[in-house]
Amino acid sequence: MSAQANTTSAVAPFWSGWQSAVINGVYPLQRLLNGSERSAVFSSECKGLPVANVAVKIIPIERVTLAQLSHWRFSTGLSHPRLVRLFDAGLCQLGGQPFLFVVMEYAEQTLSQVLSQRPLTAEEVREMLPPTLEALAFLHSQGLVHSHLSPSNLLVVNDQLKLSSDSIRPAGAPRVGIAEPSLHVPPEAAHAAFSSAGDIWGLGVTLAEALTQGLPSLDEHPGAAVLPTTVAPEFVGMLQRCLNYDPAARPSATDLQAELGCAPQAPRVQVPPTVVPEIPRDAPIAEPPRQRGPIAALVAAVFLILLAAVWADLHLFHSAANPAQATAVTPQASVPQPAAMAQATAQNPTAHLPEPGVVREALPTVPRRALGTIHGRIRIAVLVVVDHFGAVIEAHLKNTGPSAYFARLAREAARKWTFVAVDDPDSRKWVVQFEFTHSGVTGNATPAPAP
Repeated sequence: MSAQANTTSAVAPFWSGWQSAVINGVYPLQRLLNGSERSAVFSSECKGLPVANVAVKIIPIERVTLAQLSHWRFSTGLSHPRLVRLFDAGLCQLGGQPFLFVVMEYAEQTLSQVLSQRPLTAEEVREMLPPTLEALAFLHSQGLVHSHLSPSNLLVVNDQLKLSSDSIRPAGAPRVGIAEPSLHVPPEAAHAAFSSAGDIWGLGVTLAEALTQGLPSLDEHPGAAVLPTTVAPEFVGMLQRCLNYDPAARPSATDLQAELGCAPQAPRVQVPPTVVPEIPRDAPIAEPPRQRGPIAALVAAVFLILLAAVWADLHLFHSAANPAQATAVTPQASVPQPAAMAQATAQNPTAHLPEPGVVREALPTVPRRALGTIHGRIRIAVLVVVDHFGAVIEAHLKNTGPSAYFARLAREAARKWTFVAVDDPDSRKWVVQFEFTHSGVTGNATPAPAP
């Protein structure tokens, strides 16, 4: 559930008990915006973010698949004007219980809130379609799917229509998650993975609901869902094709764009990097008073299992979202470079190849105007410590260089690297080095020298 409703009605009562708690010492949970048995959304704020107000969604670990955290972390790197931006995601504890959290743009309104009062006019639907199709076309071009298109996931942020981002998945991923069953889920969901055709089904149901405040009915005999009789005639043909029971017969987002005469938009926009305030390594996690006992050991075990699954899924999700770069990963061979790293190598044939033992590299996202301020080269080194599974658990600046700004970007990027799993604790330290120049950023990692 991505809706950020301005109401606390019909929510699980226990969520209100977390108001005033602070997620990992950074994100205060303020007003409860929405909640259910599965998740809750709170308003929040963080001085280190580029926006004044944000929304924080929290989910009990037992209510979510172990892959969810890696999906959220991947989506924090997506940049498109029609997608709600995700700023941060991670693990936290509230009252001694483990939760996943994601921090996102605050939405003033959702389509579901409007539909609770009235249907949209045909003109309003015509205005809603281009930005919605633009977001879907972008996701599908990247090998991704929205996976849960519904009125609650069409949001208004600063007077702009955007799709939620917390349900984004790689196309082909298995259909498991926190979403409750609904008619917005395509009929093939019981035996098929997530697909772009499934998003089109969700779009068709959402448009029918927007026009009539009612849902189509399922009838397999005509081969498509039956629309409410009050659907405006100009939309009937398009909706019938979107709601075809055969996924292959549904139009694509680009087909619908062409049909409506929507001008193609730029696929990406450059956004400033998010810099989340650092938490002291020994700082306690702020939480409400809790009882202590045997639950602590269980929480620790759950966290370890979750981290292991997240480590493995990060690589699967990265490969699925970049099919041209997908390859097998073994301890003897690292995966191909990410797109940004590959571009840097193409521009500089002498650029490094990944060190054996490096599984995933990540470069800082730097605005072009910031790179334009660089004269010469800025070199920054970050010492990272990884866990048994190869995920970075600590990152310390080893060489800050002349700029605190670029040093912070380097440290945040280093946290996203992953390495081959090792048992030897002495082999779990790496030095990740970044070089910032006027033309871009490069990076490499080498094992840290033995003490």
